Amino acid sequence: MDSIVIDGRGATIKDVVMAARYGAAVELAAEAVERIQASREVVERCVDGNLVRYGITTGFGKFCDVVISKKDNSALQKNLVMSHAVGVGDPLPVEASRAMMFLRANALAVGCSGARPGTVLALLDMLNAGIAPVVPEKGSLGASGDLAPLSHMALALCGMGECFYKGTRLPAAEALAAAGLKPVELTAKEGLALINGTQCMTAVGSLAAYDAWKLARTADVVAMISSQALRGIVDAYDPRVHEARGQYGQIECAANLRALLDGSRLSTRQGGERVQDAYALRCIPQIHGASRDAIGYVYDVLSRELNAVTDNPLIFPNPDDPSGGDIISGGNFHGQPVALAMDFLGIAAAELANVSERRIERLVNPALSNGLPAFLVRDGGLNSGFMIVQYTAASLVSENKVLAHPASVDSIPSSANQEDHVSMGTIAARKARQIVDNARTVVALELLAACQAVDLGGGGDLLSPATRAAYRVLRSAVPMVTDDRIMYPDIAAAVALVADGAILRAAGDGTEGGSAGDES
Repeated sequence: MDSIVIDGRGATIKDVVMAARYGAAVELAAEAVERIQASREVVERCVDGNLVRYGITTGFGKFCDVVISKKDNSALQKNLVMSHAVGVGDPLPVEASRAMMFLRANALAVGCSGARPGTVLALLDMLNAGIAPVVPEKGSLGASGDLAPLSHMALALCGMGECFYKGTRLPAAEALAAAGLKPVELTAKEGLALINGTQCMTAVGSLAAYDAWKLARTADVVAMISSQALRGIVDAYDPRVHEARGQYGQIECAANLRALLDGSRLSTRQGGERVQDAYALRCIPQIHGASRDAIGYVYDVLSRELNAVTDNPLIFPNPDDPSGGDIISGGNFHGQPVALAMDFLGIAAAELANVSERRIERLVNPALSNGLPAFLVRDGGLNSGFMIVQYTAASLVSENKVLAHPASVDSIPSSANQEDHVSMGTIAARKARQIVDNARTVVALELLAACQAVDLGGGGDLLSPATRAAYRVLRSAVPMVTDDRIMYPDIAAAVALVADGAILRAAGDGTEGGSAGDES
């Protein structure tokens, strides 16, 4: 696996995933080291000249008017990290913690934050050694950035707090020592540079968006297995219908559905068995396509944010200025752009699950399934078959409807009303991640039901070549249900195949240039 070189400007969501989830090594570009050093020199001139600048020679938040002496500057940064590490709840997944480290190093690489190059390199050394700070998932308001989560990350860098290392949770100092690394002693501005930013919400959001884009395309594959099992009508996917509307995601989705159905011996034509299908089949391009467009928007927002400088104050080196450059207090830590995008992502993923559950209902309900046996099982009554599979899907989509309530519309003032509007972006990102996880399970449940329906309706050989390949991947792990059996292992296996991308890879995919580019 090739190393990823970060420079603060060109990182992609796929880079985040490769580093955080798959352990790709990360290096710092030489030109980034030069920029980092230039901003550091501005900080040191400020401290040496006793200039009053927020977060460098002053306290934080409401304490912004309290001037801190040069001799107390290191203690100020350490105290900041310790006092702000107040997260609660279960730890974030290791991959999210690793993504935070990647993104924070990339933000510092821009050269507007004032950290020392050695501090950034130490953060990457931790990442590359496989050390993941224990970061409690709750406690961020999303402005001033993700203070609590990033403080837990910074604690670990300083040899405090806890880490996961080689599958074990242990004190950070022990993890660093075991990896042959030393704790960092923070100097002026560095504590603030590490903890003030949107890297927690962006980390969780990037992983969720990547998974949502993969899920949206997998949902097309699974839906087309369902469509064939139900003798669905292909005319609704005619390109003229979708070009007449002009919505990009819809057009892409319809083209993908046509490719997936090519060569099917189960699909029907308008006016054959019936004139129209129900919306859960007929409107797949409109529904899945809208989610594609939404995920594409989220990708755009996150792609900008993961290369953004989101701390405060920002440093703009200027070699022609006697002071070395400007230090400006602003509000780039405010997570509103990401918060809105994360709420949108949750809604888009929830809709993929909503329509998937409706197709499950059509498969199991004998009044809707075009001749399939009730609950997709022979000897119904003795066997319950897929009856309760639909219950589980209904439960998950109902939970998603609760989770899809936007977090970004809420705000609670903090820091004695100095920080009087906050984004709740990290809550939005965590909710979106859970919705994507639930939606993945619903699509996996549909996959199980659809393949069962195909077996009951003539067998997988009648499927189109693309969907037949996906069907065979599922059947290699989960056999047809002939009599009732314990089904939760089947569900786990199907979820794993959807999450891994095995179903999508088997079917092939013509949408690499689609709404979210070539990120997956």
